[in-house]
Amino acid sequence: MNQESEFPFEKARRVTSEESQEFRAAIAEQFGIKLKKRGRPTKVEEEKYEPISIRLHPKILVWAKEEAEKRGVGYQTVINEVLLEQIS
Repeated sequence: MNQESEFPFEKARRVTSEESQEFRAAIAEQFGIKLKKRGRPTKVEEEKYEPISIRLHPKILVWAKEEAEKRGVGYQTVINEVLLEQIS
């Protein structure tokens, strides 16, 4: 079997989001399955995070990364949760 593709990718066009939705609907209707959406879920405006730059003591980062490893989440999530607790 020839491993090289003979499809002319340089002539292909991108699929629009409308076409993608139509494809999903057709697959769901024909096969009775719902495809999972890819990527991160969208957040409401007040839940969107603002990217910033901040300097933290190295001990804070070590603690946050260790805690994140134990919990199976990201270290920035741990820092955000601790800060949110403090303002509540």
